[in-house]
Amino acid sequence: MSALDFYTRFRLNSILHPHMGKKILLKAFCLWALTCFLLPASSNGLVRIGLKKRHMDLQTIKAARIARQEGKAGVGASSMVHDLGSSGGDIIPLKNYLDAQYLGEIGIGSPPQNFTVIFDTGSSNLWVPSSKCYFSIACYFHSKYKSSRSSTYTKNGNFCEIHYGSGSVSGIFSQDNVQVGDLVVKDQVFVEATKEGSLSFILGKFDGILGLGFQEISVGNVVPLWYNMMQQDLVDDEVFSFWLNRNPEAKEGGELVFGGVDPNHFKGKHTYVPVTQKGYWQINMGDFLIGKHSTGLCEGGCAAIVDSGTSLLAGPTPIITEINHAIGAEGLVSAECKEVVSHYGDLIWELIISGVQPSKVCAQLGLCIFNGAKHASTGIESVVEKENKEKSYAGNDLPCTACQMLVIWVQNQLREKATKETAINYLDKLCESLPSPMGQSSIDCNSISTMPNITFTIGDKPFSLTPEQYILKTGEGIAQVCISGFMALDVPPPRGPLWILGDVFMGAYHTIFDYGNLEVGFAEAA
Repeated sequence: MSALDFYTRFRLNSILHPHMGKKILLKAFCLWALTCFLLPASSNGLVRIGLKKRHMDLQTIKAARIARQEGKAGVGASSMVHDLGSSGGDIIPLKNYLDAQYLGEIGIGSPPQNFTVIFDTGSSNLWVPSSKCYFSIACYFHSKYKSSRSSTYTKNGNFCEIHYGSGSVSGIFSQDNVQVGDLVVKDQVFVEATKEGSLSFILGKFDGILGLGFQEISVGNVVPLWYNMMQQDLVDDEVFSFWLNRNPEAKEGGELVFGGVDPNHFKGKHTYVPVTQKGYWQINMGDFLIGKHSTGLCEGGCAAIVDSGTSLLAGPTPIITEINHAIGAEGLVSAECKEVVSHYGDLIWELIISGVQPSKVCAQLGLCIFNGAKHASTGIESVVEKENKEKSYAGNDLPCTACQMLVIWVQNQLREKATKETAINYLDKLCESLPSPMGQSSIDCNSISTMPNITFTIGDKPFSLTPEQYILKTGEGIAQVCISGFMALDVPPPRGPLWILGDVFMGAYHTIFDYGNLEVGFAEAA
């Protein structure tokens, strides 16, 4: 018997869905999404979930933009705390699930009630809509769990609330059997969602979310389904692996394998790096290159989270802005940024070459008043909740944000041995490439062949993305729109600077999540 006979596999479907600005939304285009249907097990004993395409309309794209705006507007509220800056508490990923989705089907109860879920390595709870959800519109558009129809249901009844960046889900804990492929996980605790907020959940093509993260970030400290799979000896090896098919013409959206890997979906050997902090699948990343030029930001190491529930690649605003400039992306033209360059560019240059510690330059210029939590924050904002519950948010202090970015850019220009005049002119141009408030930036589809490769250093090895891999295309012909696969995310120390390696990266590199050895492996996808 082949080793693959012990694996349970899932075919995944992809819904590609960037959040776009007004100008892009005015263009007529269609976006194909994928949804799944169950096929019989193949002769080698594997359970496969086949895929079919579904049309996604403009209304859903608009909803994604609105959901992003809702998340930003509420980021300062206690219910929207994105706890990346502290080491304790429930850590919930700040993301919008309308962005891009790889979906599969599971069954809950006896007999199984089927649900389409996102397999999300960036969270750890399983939730689906409940038949007791009476007052949320989202529940009326999706399958609902009916405990009275299951002979294996066990009542729990404890209240639960899960907060996301663009909405929240609340409900009660329940316990029942969960079927994943041909495996049945017994007595799994999950959330029956009785209230779902945000358009993300109303118009999403999924019913619920199945988290594949660590128990450390599980709301209610519930044992994740993946843990129970291992504890109930349902898989031979304590690993699962993702292959995400980025080919929009392909019928298959991808494959998730529990208990092993499918050698047909990668080339060569995997490069493994250790998990540096349990919670997320977080690893260490080295230098980051645009073309052949180092950005310098991660030479000393940066944290990176490998997250199948995030569609794009997210990173610090200064670097995303440099990428946008290099690829000709049109972002937000920042008058504040240009004003800081005009009035303080020379001073920033002189202070840095005179030996002033870069982290103190903006404070010396009076542009930043540090209170221990200030940080550049353009794009997706982050909030740090201190032990004394005092919150500090730097996203509204644009001069401070602009100054902090300029300090990083000046350091990069000095590393390139640029003259002050050349550097100041370059900084002024970079201001025009700041990411838009919606997170993404549009580009000229005809210029893709001239764009540079973007390279991540992981495990001392380069992992490059070609323009064809990091540019997202929607529509056809004159209606085609191209979007940068990079978006801004600023996280303060000690957790930041932080990168999120989402589906754009995982589409290029087959990814193994090894729980037994606490490491993540990457190999070129086939």
